[in-house]
Amino acid sequence: MAINIGPIEIKDPVFLAPMCGVSDMPFRKLVKSYGVGLVVSEMIASEAMIRASEKCQKMATNCAEEFPMSVQLAGCEASKMAEAAKLNEDRGAAFIDINMGCPVKKVVNGHSGSALMRDLDHAGELIHATVNAVSLPVTLKMRLGWDDDSFNAPELAKIAQEAGIKMLVVHGRTRCQMYKGHADWEKVGIVKDAVDIPLVVNGDVNTFDDVDNALEQSGADGVMIGRGTYGKPWFPSQVIHYLKTGERIAEPTLAEQLEAILSHYEEMLHHYGTVTAVRMSRKHLGWYTKGLTGSAEFRHYINRVDDPEEVKKSLKEYFLPLCEQMAA
Repeated sequence: MAINIGPIEIKDPVFLAPMCGVSDMPFRKLVKSYGVGLVVSEMIASEAMIRASEKCQKMATNCAEEFPMSVQLAGCEASKMAEAAKLNEDRGAAFIDINMGCPVKKVVNGHSGSALMRDLDHAGELIHATVNAVSLPVTLKMRLGWDDDSFNAPELAKIAQEAGIKMLVVHGRTRCQMYKGHADWEKVGIVKDAVDIPLVVNGDVNTFDDVDNALEQSGADGVMIGRGTYGKPWFPSQVIHYLKTGERIAEPTLAEQLEAILSHYEEMLHHYGTVTAVRMSRKHLGWYTKGLTGSAEFRHYINRVDDPEEVKKSLKEYFLPLCEQMAA
């Protein structure tokens, strides 16, 4: 089931989606440690990247363990997209991904993200400029269109292919849907039929059944998983195993999950420093403990703890009795 993105073969086409505030280096590194075909950075504004914004420099930071790694860029000016792409090529990215799918109001109001699907001529200019600026393979992530009356993803896909884009990722919703309703994987299949380059389906891939249905309905060459990894960084590796063998392997034991959580927490402390890491880790701790006995009370407490040593101590005190119950 391997696919080629330009000259680079991805043996397992199960990808980690770019997610703002989630797919930072500590999380990408953790997901990669379990097994995933490709990880993608958080969306980075091209103009801020050029200004060498400290935040954007950190967002684009990568490590050897996550290679090959893709950096996703957003912008509305061709020259700045090209310059930012070149900067990330020099910083060690394996791929450049262009964001034409983000539905967030702040991004759209800046004429970036999915707003570009309202002006395909302009979108084409940005794609051409980015592709021509680097020697790396360039990919494109988009939605089905702006709204239900503008299903123009097949047209944009053709423009992208002609401009030299090496792979497409299509989220099966329009911009106006945001994250409501359900991804339309069959419409993603229409986009797939319009081009010859690899296409990866994205949106609502949260279970093994979702994987089956998304691939069957779209005919896609692979899947990209976003929110399905919340609290489950091992899920992409489970999907890879499933696609190879048909076996739905169980999640790690609670003891193994605790080990992963503590490792993730340490990586965040190292990457961000104490104050930022403690704050940013809270959403992850919420996802990791969701559905476990007493998790609501634990989250209520842990979200008010600022000392990282106390956080780690509390995690052990919370998980270890649960581990013993599971072992009994």
